[in-house]
Amino acid sequence: MKLTAYSLQLRKTVEIANPKIVTLKNGRKAVRGVAAEDPSSTVFRILSDKDVAEVEKQIG
Repeated sequence: MKLTAYSLQLRKTVEIANPKIVTLKNGRKAVRGVAAEDPSSTVFRILSDKDVAEVEKQIG
């Protein structure tokens, strides 16, 4: 599974480079990183409960 997110700045779905898992105030997990195509644009994706374990394993 590739980590992707929709970039509002680029107006398309891009792959996430340098992903980091963050916890939101309500306790949900999300991935924050930069777009692989344009390192100046930050992308963010909220994860479902079943995706969290898979993404943590993928990031390391």
